[in-house]
Amino acid sequence: VQVVESGGGSVQSGGSLRLSCTGSGFTFNKADMGWFRQAPGNECELVAIVTGDGTTYLSDSMKGRFTASQDNANNTVYLQMNSLQPEDTAVYYCVLGIYYTNYGQCPPSKGFGYWGQGTQVTVSS
Repeated sequence: VQVVESGGGSVQSGGSLRLSCTGSGFTFNKADMGWFRQAPGNECELVAIVTGDGTTYLSDSMKGRFTASQDNANNTVYLQMNSLQPEDTAVYYCVLGIYYTNYGQCPPSKGFGYWGQGTQVTVSS
Protein backbone atom coordinates (compact mmCIF):
# COMPACT_ATOMS: atom_id res chain seq x y z
CA VAL A 1 0.00 0.00 0.00
CA GLN A 2 1.33 3.39 -0.92
CA VAL A 3 0.04 6.96 -1.09
CA VAL A 4 2.07 9.74 -2.68
CA GLU A 5 1.28 13.46 -2.54
CA SER A 6 2.31 16.10 -5.02
CA GLY A 7 1.49 19.67 -5.90
CA GLY A 8 2.78 21.68 -2.97
CA GLY A 9 4.72 24.88 -3.41
CA SER A 10 4.95 28.55 -2.55
CA VAL A 11 2.26 31.09 -3.35
CA GLN A 12 1.30 34.55 -2.28
CA SER A 13 -1.70 35.28 -0.11
CA GLY A 14 -4.89 34.86 -2.12
CA GLY A 15 -3.32 32.34 -4.47
CA SER A 16 -4.32 28.77 -5.27
CA LEU A 17 -2.73 25.34 -5.30
CA ARG A 18 -4.01 21.88 -6.11
CA LEU A 19 -2.62 18.92 -4.25
CA SER A 20 -2.83 15.41 -5.64
CA CYS A 21 -2.60 12.09 -3.86
CA THR A 22 -2.19 8.89 -5.85
CA GLY A 23 -2.74 5.56 -4.17
CA SER A 24 -1.70 2.02 -5.03
CA GLY A 25 -2.04 -1.41 -3.51
CA PHE A 26 -5.64 -1.10 -2.40
CA THR A 27 -9.15 -0.82 -3.83
CA PHE A 28 -9.37 2.89 -4.30
CA ASN A 29 -13.12 3.26 -4.71
CA LYS A 30 -13.72 1.50 -1.39
CA ALA A 31 -11.23 3.57 0.55
CA ASP A 32 -11.68 6.54 2.85
CA MET A 33 -8.93 9.03 2.11
CA GLY A 34 -8.03 12.06 4.14
CA TRP A 35 -5.98 15.22 3.96
CA PHE A 36 -4.26 16.45 7.12
CA ARG A 37 -1.86 19.28 7.70
CA GLN A 38 0.65 20.28 10.32
CA ALA A 39 2.17 23.69 10.82
CA PRO A 40 5.18 24.24 13.10
CA GLY A 41 4.07 24.18 16.72
CA ASN A 42 0.57 22.98 15.86
CA GLU A 43 -1.15 19.63 16.07
CA CYS A 44 -1.81 17.51 13.04
CA GLU A 45 -5.30 18.59 11.97
CA LEU A 46 -7.86 17.16 9.59
CA VAL A 47 -8.46 19.18 6.44
CA ALA A 48 -10.75 16.98 4.35
CA ILE A 49 -12.10 13.48 3.89
CA VAL A 50 -13.08 11.80 0.64
CA THR A 51 -14.92 8.50 1.04
CA GLY A 52 -14.90 5.67 -1.44
CA ASP A 53 -18.32 6.64 -2.78
CA GLY A 54 -17.19 10.21 -3.37
CA THR A 55 -18.69 11.87 -0.31
CA THR A 56 -16.53 14.74 0.86
CA TYR A 57 -16.13 16.46 4.21
CA LEU A 58 -14.23 19.66 4.89
CA SER A 59 -13.18 21.08 8.21
CA ASP A 60 -15.09 24.25 9.03
CA SER A 61 -12.15 26.60 8.60
CA MET A 62 -11.59 25.34 5.05
CA LYS A 63 -15.17 25.49 3.82
CA GLY A 64 -15.65 27.95 1.02
CA ARG A 65 -11.95 27.95 0.16
CA PHE A 66 -10.93 24.30 -0.23
CA THR A 67 -12.52 21.53 -2.27
CA ALA A 68 -11.79 17.83 -2.10
CA SER A 69 -12.52 15.42 -4.93
CA GLN A 70 -11.53 12.04 -6.31
CA ASP A 71 -10.78 10.42 -9.63
CA ASN A 72 -11.25 6.68 -9.21
CA ALA A 73 -10.10 5.96 -12.74
CA ASN A 74 -6.68 7.32 -11.81
CA ASN A 75 -6.64 6.31 -8.12
CA THR A 76 -6.20 9.94 -7.16
CA VAL A 77 -7.76 12.35 -4.71
CA TYR A 78 -7.33 16.08 -4.98
CA LEU A 79 -7.36 19.05 -2.65
CA GLN A 80 -8.04 22.31 -4.44
CA MET A 81 -7.04 25.21 -2.23
CA ASN A 82 -8.15 28.72 -3.11
CA SER A 83 -7.80 32.05 -1.32
CA LEU A 84 -4.78 30.73 0.52
CA GLN A 85 -3.64 32.62 3.57
CA PRO A 86 -0.34 32.59 5.49
CA GLU A 87 -1.99 30.53 8.22
CA ASP A 88 -2.50 27.75 5.67
CA THR A 89 1.26 27.29 5.57
CA ALA A 90 1.92 23.71 6.62
CA VAL A 91 3.02 20.30 5.46
CA TYR A 92 0.01 18.59 3.93
CA TYR A 93 -0.38 14.83 4.16
CA CYS A 94 -2.59 12.33 2.42
CA VAL A 95 -3.70 9.25 4.34
CA LEU A 96 -5.57 6.05 3.63
CA GLY A 97 -7.80 5.33 6.60
CA ILE A 98 -9.34 7.86 8.97
CA TYR A 99 -9.25 7.08 12.69
CA TYR A 100 -9.19 10.47 14.38
CA THR A 101 -9.61 14.08 13.32
CA ASN A 102 -6.52 15.25 15.18
CA TYR A 103 -3.18 13.75 16.04
CA GLY A 104 -0.26 15.07 18.00
CA GLN A 105 1.90 14.85 14.93
CA CYS A 106 1.71 13.94 11.28
CA PRO A 107 2.15 11.11 10.64
CA PRO A 108 1.11 9.49 13.92
CA SER A 109 2.36 6.20 15.29
CA LYS A 110 1.94 3.15 13.11
CA GLY A 111 -1.47 1.60 13.05
CA PHE A 112 -3.36 4.74 12.13
CA GLY A 113 -3.53 4.39 8.37
CA TYR A 114 -1.10 4.68 5.51
CA TRP A 115 0.43 8.15 5.22
CA GLY A 116 2.23 9.84 2.39
CA GLN A 117 5.50 11.67 2.81
CA GLY A 118 3.86 15.08 2.93
CA THR A 119 4.11 18.10 0.67
CA GLN A 120 5.03 21.61 1.82
CA VAL A 121 2.64 24.49 1.20
CA THR A 122 3.99 27.95 1.94
CA VAL A 123 1.83 31.05 1.68
CA SER A 124 3.49 34.45 1.92
CA SER A 125 1.74 37.68 2.77
